[in-house]
Order: sequence, then structure tokens, then C-alpha cells
Amino acid sequence: MKQEEFLKWLRSIELKWQKLWKEHRVFEAEPSDKPKFFITVPYPYTNGPLHIGHGRTYTIGDIIARYMRMKGFNVLYPMAFHITGTPIIAISEKISRGDPIELSRYREYISMYTKGDHETVSNILKSFTNPLNLAVFFAERIAADFEALGYSIDWRRKFHTGEPIYNAFVTWHFLKLNEKELIKRGEHVVTFCLLHQQPEGEDDIEDADINPVDIIEYVSIKFRLKNSDEYLLASTLRPETLFGATNIWINPDATYVTISWRNERLILSREALVKFKYQHPNDNVTVINEIRGYELVGRKAYSPLGTELLILPAEFVDPGNATGIVYSEPSDAPYDYVALMDIKNNPVKLEKYGISIDEVKAIEPIKIIDVPGVNGHHAEIIVKQMGIIDQRDPRLEDATRIVYKEQFYKGRMIVEDPVFKGLSVQEAKERMRNRLYSMNQAIPFYEVSRKAKCRSGGEIIVAKISDQWFIDYSLDWLKNSGKKFVEEKLIVIPDKYKKSILNTIDWLDKRPCARKRGLGTKLPFDKDWIIESLSDSTIYMAFYTIVHHIRNAGLKPEQLKPSLFDYVFLGLGDPVKVSEETGINVDLVEKMRREFLYWYPVDLRHTGVAHLSNHLTFYILNHIAIFGEEHWPRMITLNELVIREGDKMSKSKGNVILLREIAEKYSADVFRLYVASAANLDTVLDWREKDVLSVLDSLKKFIDIASESIKANCRKPMNRLIDKWFFSRFNKLLREASESLDKMEIRDYIQKIFFQFLKLFDKYREATCDEDSYCITRTVLDKLLKALNPVIPHVTEEIWEWMGGEKFLSLQNWPTPDDFLINDELEILFDNLDRIVDDLKNVLAVYKSVKNTAYIIVASPWKREAISLYVKWRDTRKVIEEIRDKYGLKGREQEIVSVVNQFIKEYDENIIRTSTDLEYAVYSEAKNYIEKKTSLNIQVVWEEEARSLNIPRANRAYPLKPAFYIE
Repeated sequence: MKQEEFLKWLRSIELKWQKLWKEHRVFEAEPSDKPKFFITVPYPYTNGPLHIGHGRTYTIGDIIARYMRMKGFNVLYPMAFHITGTPIIAISEKISRGDPIELSRYREYISMYTKGDHETVSNILKSFTNPLNLAVFFAERIAADFEALGYSIDWRRKFHTGEPIYNAFVTWHFLKLNEKELIKRGEHVVTFCLLHQQPEGEDDIEDADINPVDIIEYVSIKFRLKNSDEYLLASTLRPETLFGATNIWINPDATYVTISWRNERLILSREALVKFKYQHPNDNVTVINEIRGYELVGRKAYSPLGTELLILPAEFVDPGNATGIVYSEPSDAPYDYVALMDIKNNPVKLEKYGISIDEVKAIEPIKIIDVPGVNGHHAEIIVKQMGIIDQRDPRLEDATRIVYKEQFYKGRMIVEDPVFKGLSVQEAKERMRNRLYSMNQAIPFYEVSRKAKCRSGGEIIVAKISDQWFIDYSLDWLKNSGKKFVEEKLIVIPDKYKKSILNTIDWLDKRPCARKRGLGTKLPFDKDWIIESLSDSTIYMAFYTIVHHIRNAGLKPEQLKPSLFDYVFLGLGDPVKVSEETGINVDLVEKMRREFLYWYPVDLRHTGVAHLSNHLTFYILNHIAIFGEEHWPRMITLNELVIREGDKMSKSKGNVILLREIAEKYSADVFRLYVASAANLDTVLDWREKDVLSVLDSLKKFIDIASESIKANCRKPMNRLIDKWFFSRFNKLLREASESLDKMEIRDYIQKIFFQFLKLFDKYREATCDEDSYCITRTVLDKLLKALNPVIPHVTEEIWEWMGGEKFLSLQNWPTPDDFLINDELEILFDNLDRIVDDLKNVLAVYKSVKNTAYIIVASPWKREAISLYVKWRDTRKVIEEIRDKYGLKGREQEIVSVVNQFIKEYDENIIRTSTDLEYAVYSEAKNYIEKKTSLNIQVVWEEEARSLNIPRANRAYPLKPAFYIE
């Protein structure tokens, strides 16, 4: 079958089984007597089709759900859709304005899902001027994409976050937060959109889901200009380096402004002025004059420490970053060191500023930080190691990270100031910051961690909002409870990400939770505000447990009063009184309570690593704030991002692969198999077309093996050593694969049970050299299909049907390995065959002209026994006496010594895990296999037999390393 025909067949059986699962409601979960497993993955944002990066996360979630279902758990894997916030409105507005790029993109998106004519597509596109229509359209299509990938989702529980019933739930959520005094109003620093004039969260910022935007506090230090009452505001993230300041850097081509603020005159870049005003909204900021950067070059200023510093030009200074002015500390800052050396080596740059080159050459780095193992100026050493010679070299970013990281964790201050001398860099940084602020010699200046725009193209800055609503995550009781829970009880896989969650809890402060624009739930205490899109998405997993009951009963939003949720989720109140207040039948009220109690807590939350610094922490802390400890999350698993052919996926590059394309160009099971096997959870997955096609070939090979195995006419008993080896290896692979899945090591699991199984079959078939090799796979096919079902559910369901399997394979029990068939000794000996073959080939490569007979000489039993006795006694003399007397080897004592010495030198514990008789038997049975691999006529003989026949080199035989003699 050609590749395209095979893919067409795959897609046809996928549609078949998806239809059957749906018809038979296979994945609809109801409370029962079985142990439950509640798994959730963050609901997707519905502003367009999803791509394979999303698909990786949802597929891993489904693999785990299917595995736990087969392990005997009652599994709930629900899904909903996120529409709140501003991104959907931003797109809708662009479409309304006739933005050609957006119109073209969404016309293409619509065409992917609707096979209608141009008019149909245009009508749908026009409807997107209503943002709700856009959101609902893609929510429905994403659900179809998920079905096409075979996800075992209980679709009865779906909802979207703009529905009135969900708004009622979020309203209750915020009322509870308010009761716990977590909702505050006041002044707060936020990421802010200049276009929309409102705070913007991660969901509203372009690409923030994969490249987060954080708020960074710079310390802007005041340097008084000589003979002036004006101060340059020079920003730094490392105020402790002020001790080593040698000069000030100004971008000569930038425009700076002098402002009057709080009875002081400050100089900063024109770009910084906009941010400065937004960070001091209640202050009067007056611009006195503008000045070009080159007009400041050559002047001098005084640092707060009293040091006179020369102002020099530097191209690397970005006027759009912080205040657009920096001071130079070349001993510990690679940018400063390279810029200073650049000016010293190019004095012509100074001529137009009238600066004396001798004055500049007199500037030398000042060592203020000691790092063990670093002799000299740290920045100079790293720059020279990396071969950096230009201040525009992008590697300066890496050099800076290296220096700062080593100094932050290992550095000690070596300054004369008694307050700072001997302090760690970490301590000195905080102490200098506090000193400068308290003495009014510096002010904080907030900046975003990267240049960013909102989804409508508005510039994102940091602003201070005076009447902002926020959730106060800084409360000690909440932080302490959160850290204790994460450290002691929460399971995080991979474990290395637990530290990121703890770090986020540490720095998390007041989180803006509302804005005045966007889709979402109105803030219950101030209806002019709308709850922002990450704040309304922290405990919604609880809503999955009851939403289908709300729909089935036709409950109206106004019936979903806080008292209902209090009782259902917290057990507060009386169900009869709740029924009277809401008009909901008391039996239904109690049924919803029972359903919640059955499913909660969430047993596993799986998501991408981009959520570490926001959603996951909010998820944990909101559960701690609202629910009892018995309902806090139990486990979090995470996976890294997806790139394509070594490049980050982006719309601008045109290299994004959408989930819709998977079902049409590839197939669900090929996609699932690839994303499960191509990378570990904590590794970026690189989608490479050649590797995908390789996986496709492997899947076809597996199906062919299964098909031939089912058709095989098997009569011979499978009791050869090679058969026992196969059964041993298969059952060990099954056991190890199960253990890997239990630890959420998805790649390791599929590598073992799929790819290593294919290698096992190939080796068995090659070793047996007969036509009955499919008989062996027939005996294990039942277990193999079950073990592969979580990853390739459609293919395995189809083969299960070929076998005459009853019901759905997806509902069968997970296979149990037959541990009694696992024989480590056999596996060691059969694995050793490949070494023997390689050794023979190496000999043949040297001696070209040989006859066709080769002797494999198996070491005498006494050699293995001598090694075993040495391991037991660790006394060579005692071993010699025992072996000599037992085997009559008087006069051959040196041979015994040689065997023991070889073991001491090479130490191979497999020798004492195997027997000499079985070693001889395996080589004898594998004679045909070795002959096939080497084109030699093989004779397997004992060492003593070879000695009696005067076969050379017989004495070199050693356990697991037989001697060879080729005629």
C-alpha cells in the first residue's frame, strides 16, 4: 500500500471509531463505585484554530486519561472554551475596520472548516464583527478538531466562559474571594496598553502565552550634572555595582528631556517620559526642554557616592528601555567593558565631542566583586573567552547572563564601605536599593521584560493605576499555605518545575483582576469593571462537575445564586433552603453536591510550561483560598513548546501547522504517536517532516505485523530458547512501559512498547530464520494492543476488531506482564550474541583470506565458578586452591589467576548472573543466526574439547567472551 493510500485508510478508520465512540457514549463519565480520576487541561482560547503546539498538550492529556481508564479508574476528561478578555474583541475590531491582513487570515481560517462558496465564507466573516460570533464559531470547530484527534472527552460538560451560567459561577467565585479579603482596590503597577488605555493581562498580549511579559523594577539612580541642579536618571538592575561606576553612557542619537517633578529637575529619554507619566499619574510632570544626546556627551556628573564621572557616547544604550541612560561598571558588565574598549581603540569617535583621549584612556575597571575562581575583571574574562569585540554583538546578552548568574550566587563585595564589605551580591543589591530609595537618591522605574504589543497592536508599557481592582496574593497566610502545600503535598512532573511554582508564589503580589473593556463577567461589587481572563479561569474545573446537570434541568442563570454554589462546592447551608431560594429541585441540589464530592479534587492538571508563572500559581492559590484542603489539586504535569524544523513557529514565518491540517494531511494516530515519542515532557519538541514520515512508516510496519500475526497458521510449540527470550523481553518491555506511564514519562513508555517492540520483532525474525515468526507476535498481540491504545487508539481498536475482540478496546483493562516469563539470564546471553557477531566481523575484516569454518569456543565451567568464588570471598589464593583441587588443575594455577585478574580489570557482573551450560546452549541454538550474519560455517565447542583437538587460542575463552578460531 502506497503512503497516500495508507494515510487515506488511516483517516477512514479514525472516522469510523470516532463515530462509534460517540454513538455509544464511551467516554461519558458518571459517579460510580470505582475509584475516580479527574484530569483537566486548560481550555483553549477560541480566537482562531489551534496549532500543533496546543495539540501536543491536549494529546498528552488524552494519553494519560486513556491509560488511567484502562487501569480501572472512572476517568473524567472534560473540556470547555475560553472567550473572555480582549483578544477576541481586538480581532473583531480589526475585521470591522477592514484590516486586510486580518480579513485574509480569517477568510482562510473559515475556508478550512466550511466547504461552502465564497458568499458563505464572506457572510461568516461579516458576522465576526460581533466578537461573540467569532468566539462561538471557533469553539465549535476546535471541538471538532479535538474529536478528529480521538480525544476521550466527555462533551456533555462543555461550556464557554461567556455563557450567563458561567458568569454566575465566576460571580460566586469573586464573592468568596472578597469574603476572604483577597479583593482589594488601590494603587498598583500593571502592564498597560497605550492604545486601549487599560491594563492588559497575559491573554491580551501578543504571544504572551509562549513568551511571557513580566514587570521589572529598575533602580533609577540620580547623577547630578556638574555645575547644574539637574539630575541624569541612570537605570540599573544591579544597584550594588554603583561602587564600580567609571562613567555614564548616553546614546548620542537619542532625544532626551528635562522634566520638573516634585521640585527636582530630571533628565531621561523622550521615550521614557511617556512611561514616567503613567507611573506617576497623580503628579505634575512638566517638560522644561528637549536635548539631543550628543549635547550631554563630554559633560560630567556626580554619583550618589560622590564620584565624578565622564559622560560618554554608546550605541548600545536603548532610549526605549527604562530611562534610556545607564552608568558604566566595566569590571562586571560585559556591555560596559566592550563599549569602553571600543572607545579607547577608536579615539576618532571622541573628536567631535572635544573629549581628551587621555582622559578616556585613564578610565579603568574597578574590581568590586570577588567570585571564586575568577582572577581579574569578570566581564573582561568572559568577553575574551567568547571572542566578542563589538558592542553590537548579540552574544553580549549571553555573556551578561553568565556573569550576572555567577556573581548573584557566588559573588562577595570587596569594597571599603564597612556596611557592604563582605556581603553577598544578593544582600548588597537589596541593601543598596533600599539605601538609595530612603535617601531620595534613586526612584523605581518599571519596565516590561520585553517589547510587547496587545493583540490589536497597542504598545504595552508599565503603568501605575490608582483605582485598580486586584487579587491580593501577597497575604502571608495565603503565601505560606501555598508554599507549604507545593513543597509537601503537590506532585509536579517534571519535578524541576516545582521550584518555578515556588518562586512565583514568592514574588507574586497584587494581581490586577479587572478591566473596563473586553468579554467576561462583570465584577459583582463594581459593574463598570469586567473580570480579566486569567482571574476568571482558576477554579473553573469545579464547574465541570455540575454544568451538565444545569443544562439538563434547563436552569436559568438567575437561579444559580451564591447559596447554591456555597452548598454544592463548600457544603455550606441547607439544601432545602437552597431549593426554596433558587427554585431548583432539592434532589438536583443534592445530586450536584454528590457529583462534586465524587470528582473533586482534580487529580491531574496537565498544561504547557508557559503557564508556570501565572495560571498554575493562581490555580493553586485560589483553590487554597476557597476550598477545604481535601479539595486542593493533587498533581500537575507540564510539557515544553513545539517548534518546526528547528525554528519557532509564528504566523509571520508562515510555518504554523494547524490542528485542522493534521486530520487532513496526516492522521490522528500518526500525530499522536509522533508527539508522544519525539520528546520528553521537559524538552522542546521539534516537528520535523522526515521524522514524522519515519513514524508513519513504523506505524505501517506495526499494522502489517499485526495483520500477518492474525492470519498466521501456527502449529509448532514455542519452547525454544529464542522463543523464551522473546517472551521475556516483551514482558519486561510491558512492565517497564507501565512503570514509565505511572511516572508520566510518556516518551519513555512509547519508545519501549512500540519502537523497541518493533526492534524486538526484527531481531527475533532474523534470529529464527523461519516463516513462523508471526506466531510469536500473535501470542502477545492482545496485550500489545491494549498497551498501545492510549497513544494510537484508532489503529488498535481496528486491529482488536480483526482479532474478534469484544466491545471497545478503549474500555478494556490495562495488560499485566507475565513476570514469571521474564528471564534476565536469557536476555543477557541473547544480547551477547550481537557482540560475538561484531567480534567475528572485526576478525574477518583483518584476515581477508579465510576458510569458511569458525569455532566459537565456550569457556570451561571452572572459569565462571572461579569468578563467582572471588566475588564471594575476595581472596585469590583461596579461589586458586578451591578450583585447582575441584577440577584437577594442578600446574594450571596461573590460568586461574589470569581469569580472576581479567574479571577484576573488566568487572562484568553479568558473568555471575548467567550459567555456563545456558551460555553454550544459546550459542548452539543461535548457530544459524551467527552463520547468516557472518557467512561462516559455525561450530560451537567447549574449551576442553577444543584443547583436546589442538584448536589454537582455546585457552583464551572467557565467560561471555568465547574464543574464536577461524580456519
